[in-house]
Amino acid sequence: MPHSPPPVPAKLLELLKDYPDHIEQLQRALISVSDGRQSYAPPFEAAVWLLEDCLSAFKSEARAEIDAAVASGDPQAIERAKEKERLMSFARSSNIGLANLSELRAYFEANMR
Repeated sequence: MPHSPPPVPAKLLELLKDYPDHIEQLQRALISVSDGRQSYAPPFEAAVWLLEDCLSAFKSEARAEIDAAVASGDPQAIERAKEKERLMSFARSSNIGLANLSELRAYFEANMR
């Protein structure tokens, strides 16, 4: 019987609610662990590493948006880009976005034996 995909952590869903493409990318990364495409580490640890990698990439992309906004000289674009970078920093933080991974851990413990 097929099981549901691994859950994107609730705090990340909350933080990234305005970025559905980012949420989808996180979901795809988690599915790659649950379907065995990522087998270099125990599943939960691999999932956390992939989440961290994705979130780091989102933060880097936001920094590039700041640079582009600064180059354009548009104060509103600069402020939006800075806010996005702050949000991505929060999402990547082990104290905020990655603080409670109990649901994800439970998923892998129940489905990846």
